[in-house]
Amino acid sequence: MNEIKMVDLKGQYLKIKEEVDREIQEVINTTAFINGKVVKEFQSNLEQYMGEGVHATTCGNGTDALQIALMALGLEPGDEVIVPAFTYVASAEVIALLGLTPVMVDVDENTFNISIDEMKKALSEKTRAIIPVHLFGQSADMEPILKFAKEHNLYVVEDNAQAIGAYYTFSDGRRMKTGTMGTIGCTSFFPSKNLGCFGDGGAIFCRDEKLAERIHMIANHGQKVKYHHTVIGCNSRLDSIQAAVLKVKLKHLDEYCKARYEAAQYYTTELKGLESIVTPYEAGYSTHVYHQYTLKVNNGRRDELKEYLATKGIPSMIYYPLALQEQEAFKEITKSCGRLESSKECARSVLSIPMHTELTKETMDYVIESIRNWTK
Repeated sequence: MNEIKMVDLKGQYLKIKEEVDREIQEVINTTAFINGKVVKEFQSNLEQYMGEGVHATTCGNGTDALQIALMALGLEPGDEVIVPAFTYVASAEVIALLGLTPVMVDVDENTFNISIDEMKKALSEKTRAIIPVHLFGQSADMEPILKFAKEHNLYVVEDNAQAIGAYYTFSDGRRMKTGTMGTIGCTSFFPSKNLGCFGDGGAIFCRDEKLAERIHMIANHGQKVKYHHTVIGCNSRLDSIQAAVLKVKLKHLDEYCKARYEAAQYYTTELKGLESIVTPYEAGYSTHVYHQYTLKVNNGRRDELKEYLATKGIPSMIYYPLALQEQEAFKEITKSCGRLESSKECARSVLSIPMHTELTKETMDYVIESIRNWTK
């Protein structure tokens, strides 16, 4: 058996090598390395993919996307932004960078996404926005989040870095892609993402044309016309070579999501019911694109399983080993709503096993057999 990888980017590349190489060579031939024609082409294709009426602005990375989104909303230092306590640091980091106050709330123990009840408890007179994170590839429960935000005049900034391609279904049957439901949506094109480039990249989505124009200006030094700076901005752009890669991979994104989902269903079928192992929960309101396949390992045995898998040549990752309120950087600057016990428990028990578009049945069977043997 070949080496088992958490993510097989090389195998994915080899299947589209000819087209990717051709697009990259075209960028080199034109030497339009920054804001070349391919950037605009990819941006247009991305808007079409995300849905009618969606405006997209590409940028340097997913963290920049979140920061630019908050900058575009005109929040003031001291304003509070609600964010789940169990997520990647970027979701809260950008809040603090702008002098805003991160308000940590607990997550649902099943979906790992923001708890609706805990979100409501976090409301204060200083609350201005909510950042729901669509963690591991499944949408947060957006209908009650949007309803709550509307009732209290709050902005909603979706962190869609791990769930691009997923759909949310409203109670009236409407379906919308994650990243297109809130005031602004943000995503990352980090190489291991479901839609990943060969370096760093990101994008920001919204449906309001004037807001989209402001976002675009902020990402481009605050200028609409060159050397005429309307607002304070930053320098965050997707370079042409990354856009060339993404232009090709976007055409395969639904296929990639399908491959991940099918692999996840096989894992779940074969691992369900094992002692100490809880397989991922799929909420009825969301499709799941499985950026990660994340188990919960009960009885304090997570690290034991991780070490065992390593002896079998099977990589695994802990996303994330500390809830945000326990991170040193946030202890003095954040507000916590409640005890955040579910977030702490997730941090103690989660373990992600190999998940990517190139997984073979042979590889999955070996992973499954190893986990079964460990539980005996």
